[in-house]
Amino acid sequence: MKGRIIILLAGLSVSTPVIAQQAAPKPMQTVRAAVLRVDAPTLLPISRLDTPPGDLGFAGAKLAINDNDTTGRFMNQDFQALEITATPETAAAELDKLLAEGIPFIVTLADDAQTVALADQVGDRALIFNARARGDNLRGADCRVNTIHTAPSYAMLADGLAQFLMWKKWDEWFLIAGSHPDDIALADAYRRAATKFGAKIVEERTYEDTGGSRRSDSGYVQVQQQMPVFTQDAARHDVVIAADENSVFGDWLPYQTWDPRPVAGSAGLVPRAWSPNLEAWGALQFQNRFEKLAGRTMRDEDYQVWLALRMIGEAATRTQSTDAPALKEFMLSDKFEVAGFKGQKLTMRDWDHQLRQPILLATDSVTASVSPQDQYLHQSSALDTLGIDRPETQCKF
Repeated sequence: MKGRIIILLAGLSVSTPVIAQQAAPKPMQTVRAAVLRVDAPTLLPISRLDTPPGDLGFAGAKLAINDNDTTGRFMNQDFQALEITATPETAAAELDKLLAEGIPFIVTLADDAQTVALADQVGDRALIFNARARGDNLRGADCRVNTIHTAPSYAMLADGLAQFLMWKKWDEWFLIAGSHPDDIALADAYRRAATKFGAKIVEERTYEDTGGSRRSDSGYVQVQQQMPVFTQDAARHDVVIAADENSVFGDWLPYQTWDPRPVAGSAGLVPRAWSPNLEAWGALQFQNRFEKLAGRTMRDEDYQVWLALRMIGEAATRTQSTDAPALKEFMLSDKFEVAGFKGQKLTMRDWDHQLRQPILLATDSVTASVSPQDQYLHQSSALDTLGIDRPETQCKF
């Protein structure tokens, strides 16, 4: 018994100095970011289910900060994201305030023109993450070296849908485009996709937006009753492609066309960055966490903001640094990748700073397919079959 007591006390005498010599914990390092949402006046959507929630994008930011902090707390890293709402008239002033505070990462939710203006205003003082604007020009002639795009481009969305339609052998398209500039830009992307993958646009028509309330009874009746006659006598086609970024007519195409044909594009089968019905690749757990946090399903803007802030968090983890220039350098390098719950790692295109990502093809209830489709191969990444590839780019940093 005495021997055992002596051994125990000896053990205590050895361990006590070790505890006393433990290093003090490192101070917490903070990574600051901001989400700037520019809300322009628009008409109400056709369906009340599509009414934008007040926390659109910001809910995605909250989830991203939670996810970043889960890892960050073990590395003495703390993540913060300010949430700023602006109008097109006040956006520049709000951005100036963020720059004055030294915020190095700014996620924007704005249209094409506003995104370019904000990027030019920032210059080299911060890194912009475009989480809404889809214009191919932003990744082309109007590209900016200080901007990363987590929102997929029109070309990526159109190519994702085109690959699926060609796999289905639905290669004759009836293209209906709206009259707004972004409708025209989306229609251009579908024309390009048709040429790229061998489809034929057998006929094109333009649906003119004459204004008025789309949520009133007269608005419903006007557009709904127009669709059968508007689509009458079209050339033989396999599928109707809608290019309707402003939700003027697209939702009235399914079940209202003169000929019984499937509808895709802005209605029916829709190419998307995210779908609230995706369950594969850990997405169900991801969806559940978001819905518990926000009390609603995730939208594209939420996902794209989440993705931008997760890129920052992933870079901080991988580099074990909170230094903004170091994080930027790593995110733009060929070593960077981030998980996006879409079946494969997402990486950066160095020629236009577009984040490579699969495109989901979704209906209201299910994700019907995910592009790139298996039969479309590429010498470096199958994801580069979606959108503007290196040899095609007009971007010059």
